Amino acid sequence: MLAMTMMTALSLLLSAAIMILTTLISKKMNEDREKSSPFECGFDPKNSARIPFSSRFFLIAVIFMIFDVEIALLLPMPITMTTSSMSSWMMISVMFLLILIIGLYHEWNQGSLEWSN
Repeated sequence: MLAMTMMTALSLLLSAAIMILTTLISKKMNEDREKSSPFECGFDPKNSARIPFSSRFFLIAVIFMIFDVEIALLLPMPITMTTSSMSSWMMISVMFLLILIIGLYHEWNQGSLEWSN
């Protein structure tokens, strides 16, 4: 038991020493301002953050995220069919798809799905 504890402590100590050593070895010596700044999708982080941003692009990104989450919720539906009763599965699936179709119709009716004017 004592030998196992000693081996665990020794392996943790060795792992920590290796991590510290690799951090020190891989440390960059010269910090370049341009290289140390984050790259944000082509925007220059040194300029003003108050540049005009297309609200149309933002709306399309939000719609994409909503549909992405909906797909993640739709994928396990066939798998859950085997573990639940058919009537409850059918009711839940139809309700979920109905909500999605109503939301899609609403976005289409509001003109949110038109990519260019």
